[in-house]
Amino acid sequence: MASAGRARRVLIIVENLPSPFDRRVWQEATTLHGAGYEVSIICPTGKGYEKKYEVIGGIHIYRHNIPVEAEGAIGYLVEYTVALFWEFVLAWRVLLTRGFDVIHACNPPDNIFLIGAFFKLFGKKFLFDHHDINPELYEAKFGKQDFLYKVMLAWERWTFKTADISIATNESYKRIAIERGHMPEDKVYVVRSGPNLDRLKILPPVESLKKGRSYLVGYVGVMGKQEGIDYLLRAVRYIVQELGRTDIHFGIVGGGTSLEALKAYAVELGIDDYVKFTGRVPDKEMLEMLNTADVCVNPDVANKMNDKSTMNKIMEYMALS
Repeated sequence: MASAGRARRVLIIVENLPSPFDRRVWQEATTLHGAGYEVSIICPTGKGYEKKYEVIGGIHIYRHNIPVEAEGAIGYLVEYTVALFWEFVLAWRVLLTRGFDVIHACNPPDNIFLIGAFFKLFGKKFLFDHHDINPELYEAKFGKQDFLYKVMLAWERWTFKTADISIATNESYKRIAIERGHMPEDKVYVVRSGPNLDRLKILPPVESLKKGRSYLVGYVGVMGKQEGIDYLLRAVRYIVQELGRTDIHFGIVGGGTSLEALKAYAVELGIDDYVKFTGRVPDKEMLEMLNTADVCVNPDVANKMNDKSTMNKIMEYMALS
């Protein structure tokens, strides 16, 4: 709880998703606000979240534009540089208007420590919220441990060195903070993500989503190279064309850098009539898909990143099972 005097002020910085769309970040923000903290968030704009400033439930949200979501290494460098510039500008705006005592930085990427280190010069605290293991994420995306992979390791190391406290999503991430980041064990806490059961409600199925077929298989997640959606599409081709199961429809919910390429791949495989890509959609449409699905799947590729990570989608599937 915040102290009985002046409320403690927290500035959350997240680069890869807008708030309140990012569910973990929004749950953290609302929990802090409910405990008496003043909460501000700096995040990018996104579909449905175009306002540069708004207040939702007492939480002040400051959004900035970023270039088109990056795909290659150069694209990520541009995206991260532009985002870091706006995060720094908006952090000053928050400091001079509402103020903050703590910066709560959510990765990816791992370069927000630069802002944290600067404001520590003014007596602010820096908390690192470890969402993704970025060196492993880079290797999963690009399949190599090159110079930029070493940059990822350096950023991660400097982030942990800067952080006063680190929170991890699971025990595997906690071990990385301690063993690779050299953080004292008593400075690392596990704060798991979990579905908000007020948001994820079991509802009647929407039969029209099955497109006249008997069954629906659902997937919710990011459309990226490391998610294994290409494996899922090849499985669909096998089910439909080899096994002759034309009574199953597949609903794939989520946006990302590989969305258009995956749509084209479904056409190439001759299965586009059996697969619906929704893109990023509001909660209502996502819940309709999950409540209608007979089975939900997770085709993650076996790699270091996925082996050590806890996926939100699994918890959400379980909540609606």
